[in-house]
Amino acid sequence: MADYSKEQRVYRVFQSISEGYDSANNRISLGLQKRWKKTLTNKIITNTPQGTHILDVCCGTGDIALKIADARHDLKVTGIDFSPAMLDVAESKRGGRRNVRFRQGNAMKLLYKDNSFTAASISFGLRNTADYAQVLREMRRVVKPGGYIYCLDSFVPDIPIIRPFYTMYFRYVMPMLGGGRKYRREYMWLYESTQRFLHRGELEDLYREIGLKATGHKTRMWGACVLVWGRK
Repeated sequence: MADYSKEQRVYRVFQSISEGYDSANNRISLGLQKRWKKTLTNKIITNTPQGTHILDVCCGTGDIALKIADARHDLKVTGIDFSPAMLDVAESKRGGRRNVRFRQGNAMKLLYKDNSFTAASISFGLRNTADYAQVLREMRRVVKPGGYIYCLDSFVPDIPIIRPFYTMYFRYVMPMLGGGRKYRREYMWLYESTQRFLHRGELEDLYREIGLKATGHKTRMWGACVLVWGRK
């Protein structure tokens, strides 16, 4: 069941932190977020047929969509997000690129026809949605048979010895590093949403439950960041 109070909170958080979001992500990931996102974009760039369409869900400030568009000029990339403030930042970065566009939309009710895209991705966004299964079903619906659904996100590490260090950093250090005194409370959401999120294995199980095949994953930073994929 969708948690609409969560949806409203997430909307307020991202509306307020959009302007400094990119630089804050670099700080809180200690500069590693670009490598993590490259794991996703490399998969899409390598596996996507020529001249097709990609959907990036919860695109935020557009870095994934723009990276794909720059690497593959033959692809048409659409990024959607429900935060106008985040989309304003994405649009300001788009420049003269003609193979990428940004639109406002809700991940739980995608305004596209069945089988419209060759692949769909969501990065550091699924845990922020009100209904994980519904978002993945919608992504599956709009992807053509044989296409892939990719999810890159933050997870609580599965390795017990790592968890105390992970918790200490994300609960106490990261909010101040990301948001400072002004936005500390907003950046606490990253810790809270990750704590409440599925474990990596549970997400792969959910992929299979909604009918995705050939599921797999790639782990970064001892499981704190994982890319999960599956084929329609």
